[in-house]
Amino acid sequence: MRGGAAGTLAPMSSSDKVIVSCALTGAVTTKKHCPAIPYTPVEIAEEARRAYEAGATIVHIHARSDDGAPSWDAAVFARIMEETKARCPVLINWSTGGAGPMTSRIAHLAQRPAIAALNMGSMNYAKWSEAKRDFAFKFVFANPFEDIIGFARTMKEHGIKPEMECFDTGHAYSHTVLESLGLIERPYHFSFIMGVLGGIPATARHLAFQAQNIPADARWKVIGISREQWPLAMAALCLGGDVRVGLEDNFYLPDGAMATSNGDLVAAAVQMAKLSGRSVATLEETKALLWPNGGMNL
Repeated sequence: MRGGAAGTLAPMSSSDKVIVSCALTGAVTTKKHCPAIPYTPVEIAEEARRAYEAGATIVHIHARSDDGAPSWDAAVFARIMEETKARCPVLINWSTGGAGPMTSRIAHLAQRPAIAALNMGSMNYAKWSEAKRDFAFKFVFANPFEDIIGFARTMKEHGIKPEMECFDTGHAYSHTVLESLGLIERPYHFSFIMGVLGGIPATARHLAFQAQNIPADARWKVIGISREQWPLAMAALCLGGDVRVGLEDNFYLPDGAMATSNGDLVAAAVQMAKLSGRSVATLEETKALLWPNGGMNL
């Protein structure tokens, strides 16, 4: 990847592969916001198939009850995994983020997905409405080091690769604690979430700063929130990073039309990668890039 401890970005080559990930559903948005948001295990699995067929090799998944409410029921995660694996061989990435104690968000990791999200720090998490001069929502997103270490230990126990989610600049440095404790294995896997009020702003300049402050051999991708998704995706492609799209983060295609499925968003990301002069990684190439020594839950 293009990150480097020396504070520089290595030149990009057209041979650099792009890993495209897709966040299928999230935990907050509903079908009222976007009719394509999946709720049930079958709906989520069908969206995973559409994303995979469009070019995504990783799907990030939150579980929901059949009425759309967030769920941490391990049995629901199990049904989602079963339904997804019956439809396609895409790599599964479980969410662990949310409110409440860590112990209530950990049981589903025993199902040994290939990847799981690991939030790397606490922050104010908010959305401001300029028109109303008030917050649409605001809360403290608490991720103390005790929880970060606890999640990392469980992921290591189950052979899961952590996707270290960084919402601000300091979060990217928190990996050094896990490195010191021997809880993560190279190449490290980072995600830079940008555009949340309270976190790092959604600009190409800020993305370049994040990318140059992680180990040179790490994989990283950008997660742009809402309509910032596409300009940030193009910036990541130019800087040598990977990209994540999906209905969890954004409903709209580059032309402003609402997506009818996650597959629509992935297809747009694939086309953008091609326009940047890079090629999209296949499933086997993704495995080789993230697990060059094999093993884990492949």
